[in-house]
Amino acid sequence: MDECPMLPLSNDMTNRILQQAMRYLSQGQISKAKAGFLQLARAQTARPEVYFNLSRIAFEEGDREACLTNLRRAVALDPKSVKLGRHAADRFRRFGAEDDALAAYDRLIAGGDNPLRDQADKAHYLQLLGRFDEAEAIFRKLISKNPDEAQLYRIFLATRTTRPGDPLLRQMERLWKRKTLKGEPRAQLGFALGKALDEAGEIDRAAPCIAEANTIQRELAPYDRDAQDREFARVIAAQESLSAPAADADPATPRPVFVTGMPRSGTTLVERILSAHSDVSAGGELGLALRLAYGVFGAGEKMTDIAAADPAKIKRFGALYSRFARRDVPGNSPVITDKSILSYLVTGLIHSALPGARIIVVQRDPRDIALSIWRNHFPTGVHRYGNDLADIAHAIKRFRAQVDQWKTALPGVIHEIRYEDLVAEPEAQSRALVSAAGLDWQDACLDFHTQTSAVRTLSVSQVRQPIYTGSAEGWRKYEAALQPFFDAWGDTPWD
Repeated sequence: MDECPMLPLSNDMTNRILQQAMRYLSQGQISKAKAGFLQLARAQTARPEVYFNLSRIAFEEGDREACLTNLRRAVALDPKSVKLGRHAADRFRRFGAEDDALAAYDRLIAGGDNPLRDQADKAHYLQLLGRFDEAEAIFRKLISKNPDEAQLYRIFLATRTTRPGDPLLRQMERLWKRKTLKGEPRAQLGFALGKALDEAGEIDRAAPCIAEANTIQRELAPYDRDAQDREFARVIAAQESLSAPAADADPATPRPVFVTGMPRSGTTLVERILSAHSDVSAGGELGLALRLAYGVFGAGEKMTDIAAADPAKIKRFGALYSRFARRDVPGNSPVITDKSILSYLVTGLIHSALPGARIIVVQRDPRDIALSIWRNHFPTGVHRYGNDLADIAHAIKRFRAQVDQWKTALPGVIHEIRYEDLVAEPEAQSRALVSAAGLDWQDACLDFHTQTSAVRTLSVSQVRQPIYTGSAEGWRKYEAALQPFFDAWGDTPWD
C-alpha cells in the first residue's frame, strides 16, 4: 500500500469515492476499484470496508503481505464485526498467522452470534497446531453443555484415543440410539462412534456405525463414477505431446515438489519429512494446479489440447501457479511442497510449465487405503467415491492406471515411494525421497514430528509422532466388512 499520506477527505467525498470503488469492484474492474480504495487509504480513512476490500484484491493478486496488512487494519477498525471476524479467522488460518487467527476466534467467542461454532472452530484449530490439551479442555466443556451436538464428538475424537469404559463412548451410544438423529449429524456421529468402538476393541460394533454413516453421506452427495472417469481421462488426454521445458530454463520460483497419491496413502507423512528441511515450506493441499489448469485450458471434459494452445497460455499457467503458491505458503523458502491429491492429473502440464518441479507419488496397500477412506469422515461431497467400497476399489485402480500412463509418457519424471517401505526403513527411504525432491540430505528430515506448524489432515496427531507401523495391515480387522471392496477388486494384484 502506498505509504504517502494525503489530507483527510470530507465525508461526502469519502462516500462518493467508496461507492464508485464498490461499483467498479462489482463490475470486475479491479484496477479502478483498487485505485479508489487506495486513495481512501492514503487519506487515512477510518472505514474498515476500505481495507477489507484492499485485502480481498491483494489476495486475488497474490500479494500475501498486502492481504494480511490490510486485513489487520480492517479488523482493528471494526473488531466486533462477526462477518469480518469469521473471514479474518479463515484467512489468518490459511496464511499460518496463528496468533491473529486465535485472537479472531476469541473476539468471535466474546461477541459473536454463534459461540458454540466459534469455540469449536478454535478448538479444532488448536488441534491442527498440535495443542491437543487446550483443544480437549474446550471440547469437554462444549460437550458437557451440548451433549446432542454430534459434530463435537467427531472433531474431538479425531485426535484422541478412546479406551474401553470411557464415559464419552456410552454418551455417544445413547445419542446414536435416538431415532430423531438423522442426516448429516447422524453421519458425523456414526464416524465418531465407529472410531471410538474400534479403539475400544469392539470392531463388530464399529463397522455397522461406519457403514451407516457412509450410506447417509452417499444419499446426501451421490457419486457419478462414469462422469468422473470421463473427466479424468479427458484431462490426461489433453496433455498429450506437451514439450518438456528447455534444459537451461530457470527453475520455477518457488520450486514446487508435488506430493500426490490416493487419500489416506501417506502423503502427509511424506510432506512432513520434506518440510523438515531448512529449504522447504509445507503448502499442504494447495489445490492450485488443477484449478488453474481448468481455468486456463477448460474444465474437465471441456479441456482443450494444451500442446495446440498458444504457448503464452502455458507460461501464464506457470506464472499464476508460482504467484499463488508464494501467496499461500508461509515463509520465503526456495522450495515448497504441494500435497494436492489430484495434481497427478496434470503431471504433463506441471512438467512443461514449471521447470524444476518434482512429482512424488505415494503408493500404499490398496486394502489399507480402502479401509482408511471408508471409515474416516470427509466433508460431505468431498471424495464422493469414498462412501462405497466398490467405488473405492474402482478409484484406486483408476489412479494406479493413470499414474502408469504418466510413467510411460514421461519416464523418470515421477518418483514413487511406498508407504510400507517408508515406515519399515525410514532413514533409507527418507534419504531417497529427499534426493528425489532435488535436495541435499539434512538429519532434521527424520525429526519431522517435532515441527510446530499447523497440519491440515485427518492424521493430525499421528504426524506429530515418529514414524510407526501401527496402521499397516489394519484392514485385517475389518476383513468381513470390506468384502464388497474385495469383490470389486477381483484378481488385480495388490502391488
